[in-house]
Amino acid sequence: MSQLKVGMISFAHEHAFSYLDALLSIPEVTIVGIADPVPARVAEATGKHNIAYYNDYHVLLEQPMDAVVICSENALHAEITIAAASKGIHVLCEKPLGISIDEMNQMVEACERNKVQLMTAFPCRYLAAVVQAKQTVDRGEIGEIVAIKGTNRGTAPSGWFVDRSLSGGGALLDHTVHVMDLMRWFTGSEPAQVYAYASTLFNDQLKVDDAGMIHVKFENGTFGVVDTSWSRKPPFPTWGDVTMEIIGTKGVLSVDSLAQVNEVYSQQDGLGQWNYWGDNMDLHLIRSFVEAIRSGTPVPITGLDGLRSAAVALAGYQSIQEGQPVKLNA
Repeated sequence: MSQLKVGMISFAHEHAFSYLDALLSIPEVTIVGIADPVPARVAEATGKHNIAYYNDYHVLLEQPMDAVVICSENALHAEITIAAASKGIHVLCEKPLGISIDEMNQMVEACERNKVQLMTAFPCRYLAAVVQAKQTVDRGEIGEIVAIKGTNRGTAPSGWFVDRSLSGGGALLDHTVHVMDLMRWFTGSEPAQVYAYASTLFNDQLKVDDAGMIHVKFENGTFGVVDTSWSRKPPFPTWGDVTMEIIGTKGVLSVDSLAQVNEVYSQQDGLGQWNYWGDNMDLHLIRSFVEAIRSGTPVPITGLDGLRSAAVALAGYQSIQEGQPVKLNA
């Protein structure tokens, strides 16, 4: 395959802008068009890069293309993915993969039935600290993993992110999936039981949870806990964090994914700032998707990976309602 023809559907999720930059940096990629029902959301991008604009994603999917990147509201992931799969188009879908087990199963099945690949956008696998930690674990330097304590504490979003009908949930869903994917990846095991707590603690105007703790027991006996919250206020230097403390039988490994920063103090800005110099995880994510599709090899982060991580968060909400641990189906 010489050129990979890629379309983008929806810039509702801000990651779309970073993914666009990544796609534009790859010579082997041609961007066929961008579809978004809100013209203003993509006008600058389409105008600056002379990319065709479509108001209706169905029209974009009629154009000759190999793959599509979906960054819509969570509630639309399934509908768009299934439509793309029916056209024989490979899919990279923003996380969480979906907002129900049933629809995520339909997404995976549609892609398998139409012989196209479905990749879940989990860029945290490409953070330098995470990559090095995975290599350390795989070498056996800390022995067998006993437990992992993780955090994903971010700045509160707005708009559709806090509308449950479009997002599927609050911080527990939004921030469980990244670290849960890393936990599954590091342990090589599937979550078997979930117990969770969630509440609205930082902004009482929200109608979704903005704080939570989710506890998981894996099939191999490993325990995991994730602090999921939108607890970072706007003045915080970064959008959030992704940390893990991995406890093994021979040692403990600490991961601070966004620690690659310079502290900048400027009278002009008035406040100290962090100038992040680490690797661009979104660029590595997009490159891996493009390489897999062009070479015909399996994508490194599958739709099933997305389903199983999101299933933990959904089970967490069930656990909160029932007030007890919930078992996950194998």
